[in-house]
Amino acid sequence: MSTATLQVKTAQELAAQPDEYREAVSKIIISHAINELYGSRVFDEPAIALAPTPYWKWLTCRLAMEEYGHHLRFFELGREIGIPEEKMLPEKTSKRPLSIFEHPLESWIDFCTIKLLGDLAEIVQIEDLLKCTYLPLRNAARMTMPEERFHAKFGEDAALELIKTDEGKERLQDAIDRIFPTLPAFFGRADSKNNRLFRKWGIKERTNEAMRADYIERCRVLVEERLGLKLPPVPDA
Repeated sequence: MSTATLQVKTAQELAAQPDEYREAVSKIIISHAINELYGSRVFDEPAIALAPTPYWKWLTCRLAMEEYGHHLRFFELGREIGIPEEKMLPEKTSKRPLSIFEHPLESWIDFCTIKLLGDLAEIVQIEDLLKCTYLPLRNAARMTMPEERFHAKFGEDAALELIKTDEGKERLQDAIDRIFPTLPAFFGRADSKNNRLFRKWGIKERTNEAMRADYIERCRVLVEERLGLKLPPVPDA
């Protein structure tokens, strides 16, 4: 069967697929399980204390709940196909989380910027799984997408509030200048071996370079056209 018509509907069917295909599916699931949990711990949950009003605390609580839920969604998906639990938990695996999680969360404005731009990167990644040939992973992406869109919209709404004052606009620009340059690395190296494997088996559709370029253009439109601020220079890939 060609990857153009390949559809793997269950964990049982996955077990009958070539090792290379099963490895590719496992890598995607492990990455999402680890990074969703790590982000919940270092950004979303701590941000509840930083939120300035009960309204924003309420919304941030929802973000944290949903991000932990994303981890559980991918964690259970991994367990169904036999991935050892310790490979999907940051404290028990040697796999490093995304570099964005090394950014120390020190202010509410930093958190809003992470939601504004960081969750937009996650949307681009999830979009590329919406036609995944492993249907349980495709369905997980479809369930996750509306919540990721809400998280990015949270960041945009918070940013629109901040730019109502000159001080808020200046502080938001500073946060964007510091945080955005770390985000394009979210999409991995050019000509990635893993990405070639994902595309070979129809798990992802686009190259890392294509997703990165799409993401940067979306950020430019959001930051410069929607918010009237300036997107800083893009680091070399």
